[in-house]
Amino acid sequence: MITQRQKALCKQLQIEFKDTGLLLQALTHRSADPKNNERLEYLGDAILSFVIAEELFNRFPQVKEGKLSRLRASLVKGETLAEIARELKIGEVLILGPGELKSGGFRRESILADAVEAIIGSLYLDQGLDTVKALILRLYDERLDSIDVTETVKDPKTRLQELLQSRKQPLPIYSVREIKGENKQPVFEASCQVTLLDKVVMAQGSSHRKAEKKAAERALTLIESAL
Repeated sequence: MITQRQKALCKQLQIEFKDTGLLLQALTHRSADPKNNERLEYLGDAILSFVIAEELFNRFPQVKEGKLSRLRASLVKGETLAEIARELKIGEVLILGPGELKSGGFRRESILADAVEAIIGSLYLDQGLDTVKALILRLYDERLDSIDVTETVKDPKTRLQELLQSRKQPLPIYSVREIKGENKQPVFEASCQVTLLDKVVMAQGSSHRKAEKKAAERALTLIESAL
Protein backbone atom coordinates (compact mmCIF):
# COMPACT_ATOMS: atom_id res chain seq x y z
CA MET A 1 0.00 0.00 0.00
CA ILE A 2 1.21 3.48 -0.79
CA THR A 3 1.02 6.27 1.77
CA GLN A 4 -1.07 9.43 1.55
CA ARG A 5 2.06 11.43 0.75
CA GLN A 6 2.94 9.06 -2.06
CA LYS A 7 -0.62 9.37 -3.39
CA ALA A 8 -0.22 13.14 -3.21
CA LEU A 9 2.98 12.87 -5.26
CA CYS A 10 1.12 10.92 -7.95
CA LYS A 11 -1.60 13.56 -8.00
CA GLN A 12 1.02 16.27 -8.36
CA LEU A 13 2.64 14.35 -11.21
CA GLN A 14 -0.81 13.82 -12.78
CA ILE A 15 -0.27 10.06 -12.98
CA GLU A 16 -1.89 6.98 -11.47
CA PHE A 17 0.04 3.74 -11.33
CA LYS A 18 -1.72 0.53 -12.31
CA ASP A 19 0.95 -1.36 -10.35
CA THR A 20 1.70 0.67 -7.22
CA GLY A 21 4.48 -1.77 -6.42
CA LEU A 22 6.51 -0.20 -9.21
CA LEU A 23 6.12 3.23 -7.62
CA LEU A 24 7.20 1.89 -4.23
CA GLN A 25 10.24 0.25 -5.79
CA ALA A 26 11.13 3.52 -7.55
CA LEU A 27 11.13 5.30 -4.19
CA THR A 28 13.15 2.60 -2.40
CA HIS A 29 16.86 3.23 -1.87
CA ARG A 30 19.28 0.31 -1.83
CA SER A 31 19.90 0.94 1.88
CA ALA A 32 16.31 -0.09 2.64
CA ASP A 33 15.67 -3.20 0.56
CA PRO A 34 17.37 -5.55 -1.92
CA LYS A 35 14.44 -4.79 -4.24
CA ASN A 36 15.34 -1.16 -4.80
CA ASN A 37 15.32 1.51 -7.49
CA GLU A 38 18.78 1.00 -9.04
CA ARG A 39 17.61 -0.91 -12.11
CA LEU A 40 14.65 1.41 -12.60
CA GLU A 41 17.04 4.36 -12.38
CA TYR A 42 19.15 2.85 -15.18
CA LEU A 43 16.07 2.51 -17.39
CA GLY A 44 14.73 5.96 -16.52
CA ASP A 45 18.07 7.60 -17.29
CA ALA A 46 18.02 6.22 -20.86
CA ILE A 47 14.37 7.19 -21.43
CA LEU A 48 14.87 10.70 -20.06
CA SER A 49 17.90 11.28 -22.27
CA PHE A 50 15.99 10.12 -25.35
CA VAL A 51 12.87 12.21 -24.67
CA ILE A 52 14.85 15.38 -23.96
CA ALA A 53 17.06 14.79 -27.02
CA GLU A 54 14.00 14.37 -29.25
CA GLU A 55 12.31 17.47 -27.81
CA LEU A 56 15.42 19.63 -28.31
CA PHE A 57 15.81 18.25 -31.84
CA ASN A 58 12.24 19.23 -32.70
CA ARG A 59 12.24 22.59 -30.91
CA PHE A 60 15.50 23.90 -32.34
CA PRO A 61 15.87 22.72 -35.96
CA GLN A 62 18.67 25.19 -36.70
CA VAL A 63 20.87 24.33 -33.72
CA LYS A 64 23.91 22.15 -34.36
CA GLU A 65 24.58 18.77 -32.76
CA GLY A 66 27.27 20.01 -30.37
CA LYS A 67 25.04 22.62 -28.77
CA LEU A 68 22.07 20.25 -28.65
CA SER A 69 24.26 17.76 -26.78
CA ARG A 70 25.34 20.42 -24.28
CA LEU A 71 21.76 21.55 -23.74
CA ARG A 72 20.63 17.97 -23.17
CA ALA A 73 23.48 17.34 -20.73
CA SER A 74 22.53 20.41 -18.69
CA LEU A 75 18.89 19.26 -18.51
CA VAL A 76 19.46 15.63 -17.53
CA LYS A 77 22.41 16.09 -15.15
CA GLY A 78 22.09 15.14 -11.50
CA GLU A 79 21.89 18.73 -10.27
CA THR A 80 18.84 19.48 -12.46
CA LEU A 81 17.12 16.22 -11.49
CA ALA A 82 17.70 16.96 -7.80
CA GLU A 83 16.13 20.40 -8.29
CA ILE A 84 13.06 18.75 -9.80
CA ALA A 85 12.94 16.28 -6.90
CA ARG A 86 13.04 19.12 -4.38
CA GLU A 87 10.26 20.96 -6.22
CA LEU A 88 8.14 17.80 -5.95
CA LYS A 89 9.26 17.13 -2.34
CA ILE A 90 10.28 13.61 -3.30
CA GLY A 91 12.64 13.46 -0.33
CA GLU A 92 9.58 13.25 1.94
CA VAL A 93 8.33 10.02 0.34
CA LEU A 94 11.60 8.12 -0.15
CA ILE A 95 12.05 4.73 1.51
CA LEU A 96 15.50 4.75 3.09
CA GLY A 97 17.43 2.47 5.42
CA PRO A 98 18.15 3.59 9.02
CA GLY A 99 21.68 4.73 8.18
CA GLU A 100 20.58 6.93 5.28
CA LEU A 101 17.70 8.33 7.32
CA LYS A 102 20.06 9.27 10.12
CA SER A 103 22.59 10.89 7.77
CA GLY A 104 19.94 12.89 5.90
CA GLY A 105 19.85 10.82 2.72
CA PHE A 106 16.47 12.32 1.83
CA ARG A 107 18.36 15.58 1.14
CA ARG A 108 21.29 14.06 -0.78
CA GLU A 109 21.43 15.23 -4.37
CA SER A 110 22.41 11.89 -5.87
CA ILE A 111 19.61 10.02 -4.06
CA LEU A 112 17.02 12.59 -5.13
CA ALA A 113 18.20 12.54 -8.76
CA ASP A 114 18.18 8.73 -8.84
CA ALA A 115 14.62 8.68 -7.53
CA VAL A 116 13.38 10.94 -10.35
CA GLU A 117 14.98 8.67 -12.95
CA ALA A 118 13.54 5.60 -11.21
CA ILE A 119 10.03 7.07 -11.26
CA ILE A 120 10.43 7.65 -15.00
CA GLY A 121 11.59 4.05 -15.46
CA SER A 122 8.75 2.64 -13.36
CA LEU A 123 6.09 4.66 -15.18
CA TYR A 124 7.45 3.45 -18.52
CA LEU A 125 7.07 -0.17 -17.37
CA ASP A 126 3.62 0.55 -15.98
CA GLN A 127 2.10 2.52 -18.86
CA GLY A 128 4.49 2.82 -21.80
CA LEU A 129 6.42 5.53 -23.62
CA ASP A 130 3.61 7.96 -24.47
CA THR A 131 2.60 8.39 -20.82
CA VAL A 132 6.14 8.75 -19.53
CA LYS A 133 7.02 11.18 -22.33
CA ALA A 134 4.08 13.38 -21.34
CA LEU A 135 5.28 13.33 -17.72
CA ILE A 136 8.85 14.28 -18.65
CA LEU A 137 7.69 17.19 -20.80
CA ARG A 138 5.46 18.43 -17.96
CA LEU A 139 8.37 18.26 -15.51
CA TYR A 140 10.65 20.12 -17.91
CA ASP A 141 8.09 22.55 -19.34
CA GLU A 142 9.48 25.74 -17.77
CA ARG A 143 13.10 24.71 -18.25
CA LEU A 144 12.55 23.96 -21.94
CA ASP A 145 10.65 27.20 -22.48
CA SER A 146 13.43 29.23 -20.86
CA ILE A 147 16.19 27.93 -23.14
CA ASP A 148 17.94 30.68 -25.08
CA VAL A 149 19.89 29.05 -27.90
CA THR A 150 21.72 32.31 -28.61
CA GLU A 151 23.33 32.16 -25.18
CA THR A 152 26.91 31.00 -25.25
CA VAL A 153 27.42 27.65 -23.51
CA LYS A 154 30.78 27.47 -21.78
CA ASP A 155 33.06 24.68 -22.94
CA PRO A 156 33.78 21.79 -20.56
CA LYS A 157 37.30 22.94 -19.67
CA THR A 158 35.99 26.32 -18.52
CA ARG A 159 33.13 24.76 -16.56
CA LEU A 160 35.46 22.27 -14.88
CA GLN A 161 37.89 25.03 -13.93
CA GLU A 162 35.11 27.17 -12.47
CA LEU A 163 33.69 24.22 -10.52
CA LEU A 164 37.07 23.43 -8.98
CA GLN A 165 37.73 27.09 -8.15
CA SER A 166 34.33 27.36 -6.46
CA ARG A 167 35.34 24.44 -4.22
CA LYS A 168 38.82 25.84 -3.61
CA GLN A 169 40.43 22.87 -5.36
CA PRO A 170 43.60 22.86 -7.51
CA LEU A 171 43.11 23.32 -11.24
CA PRO A 172 43.01 20.17 -13.42
CA ILE A 173 46.22 18.80 -14.92
CA TYR A 174 46.02 17.81 -18.59
CA SER A 175 48.38 15.66 -20.58
CA VAL A 176 47.97 14.82 -24.29
CA ARG A 177 49.74 12.33 -26.51
CA GLU A 178 49.26 11.32 -30.12
CA ILE A 179 48.44 7.69 -30.80
CA LYS A 180 48.00 5.69 -33.97
CA GLY A 181 44.49 5.76 -35.36
CA GLU A 182 42.74 3.87 -38.12
CA ASN A 183 43.47 4.89 -41.71
CA LYS A 184 46.60 6.62 -40.45
CA GLN A 185 44.52 9.52 -39.15
CA PRO A 186 46.00 11.26 -36.11
CA VAL A 187 44.25 10.51 -32.82
CA PHE A 188 44.99 12.32 -29.59
CA GLU A 189 44.53 10.86 -26.14
CA ALA A 190 44.12 13.30 -23.25
CA SER A 191 44.28 12.64 -19.53
CA CYS A 192 42.66 14.91 -16.97
CA GLN A 193 43.76 14.67 -13.36
CA VAL A 194 41.47 16.22 -10.74
CA THR A 195 41.89 16.05 -6.96
CA LEU A 196 38.15 15.39 -6.46
CA LEU A 197 38.43 12.12 -8.39
CA ASP A 198 40.37 9.03 -7.35
CA LYS A 199 41.34 8.18 -10.93
CA VAL A 200 42.74 9.89 -14.00
CA VAL A 201 40.08 10.50 -16.67
CA MET A 202 40.99 9.60 -20.25
CA ALA A 203 39.42 10.58 -23.59
CA GLN A 204 40.32 10.62 -27.27
CA GLY A 205 39.70 13.15 -30.02
CA SER A 206 40.75 14.09 -33.52
CA SER A 207 42.69 17.10 -32.19
CA HIS A 208 44.61 18.12 -29.09
CA ARG A 209 41.79 20.49 -28.04
CA LYS A 210 38.94 18.07 -28.71
CA ALA A 211 40.60 15.35 -26.64
CA GLU A 212 41.10 17.72 -23.69
CA LYS A 213 37.49 18.93 -23.92
CA LYS A 214 36.16 15.35 -23.90
CA ALA A 215 38.33 14.49 -20.90
CA ALA A 216 37.09 17.58 -19.05
CA GLU A 217 33.47 16.68 -19.89
CA ARG A 218 33.92 13.18 -18.48
CA ALA A 219 35.55 14.57 -15.34
CA LEU A 220 32.64 16.98 -14.90
CA THR A 221 30.11 14.17 -15.27
CA LEU A 222 31.89 12.02 -12.69
CA ILE A 223 32.19 14.89 -10.20
CA GLU A 224 28.56 15.99 -10.62
CA SER A 225 27.25 12.44 -10.24
CA ALA A 226 29.18 12.09 -6.98
CA LEU A 227 27.88 15.33 -5.47
